[in-house]
Amino acid sequence: MLRNFFGKTLLVGITTLLVSCTTQTTASDPEISKPAENSELTGTIVVGDVTSQPAKKIKRFQPLADYLAANLGEFGIGIGEVKVAPDVEAMASLLKSGQVDIYFDSPYPAMLVSELSNAQPILRRWKGGDAAYYTVIFAMTDRGFTSLNDLTGYKVAFDDPTSTSGYVLPMVHMIEAGLNMNKKESPDESVQPDEVGYVFSQDDQNNIQWVISGRVDAAAIDHRSFLNIPAESREAMTVLAETEKVARHVVLVRGGLDPQLVEQIKQILLNMDQSPEGREVMENFEETTKFDNFPTEGDIDRMRELYEKVKNR
Repeated sequence: MLRNFFGKTLLVGITTLLVSCTTQTTASDPEISKPAENSELTGTIVVGDVTSQPAKKIKRFQPLADYLAANLGEFGIGIGEVKVAPDVEAMASLLKSGQVDIYFDSPYPAMLVSELSNAQPILRRWKGGDAAYYTVIFAMTDRGFTSLNDLTGYKVAFDDPTSTSGYVLPMVHMIEAGLNMNKKESPDESVQPDEVGYVFSQDDQNNIQWVISGRVDAAAIDHRSFLNIPAESREAMTVLAETEKVARHVVLVRGGLDPQLVEQIKQILLNMDQSPEGREVMENFEETTKFDNFPTEGDIDRMRELYEKVKNR
């Protein structure tokens, strides 16, 4: 079940941080601020995120909420707000109830939230300069592995069960390669000769260290993290496979939002990289480079397919 899958209780400790689009936000002042100077613009646009560090997220997300609100006056909107939740199930509940309007995440949690809340993907977000990303599955060269098939009877480390690049992409790639994937509770658990055991390390850096130390035989990390491994260490590794590429981040809007408002939100985001103010807001929004449309109509279908292949494992 999804509740057990994420190991959290739905809606426990939802943290809400509300601020106006005209007042500077601080972590110590989570109250609703006064609306914009034009008292007629009392409507709100609410941006949501999943995090355990609300103060940090409010600092990063509030300028974007402000920017959207400042450009949605024709819809009676003058206030930008940010709401955060402790997990994706809680965020899905906020979207479904109409308490959050826009949500950004990588493909796997985005598809999960979409299924639970009927939120719809509308755009791709270039995060950290990347429009798309993929996963590298690697091992130490001295282990003698040269392909994924060599991992049968051995262990591989993934990041965590909610990670697109650290779990979903490599898991689906290995399943589609015909490997018998079987979850293990720890790296010390034995692996049968006809299976590939996988464990969750909860962090890319753990994956790297576990491979180097021999705690696991191979690991999967996103391509940026692999390239950031010091050259001397990376040269002692063999890349066993690279997965397909998917959107780095997905923009979701809640179901039931006025279609004209959705279209205006899309246009605002699509045009942000065309102005100095927009570029500055995006840079502060976790180094976003731009927003654009998905390259093909099949991109979203494939992301949903990837989600379906792993959601019940």
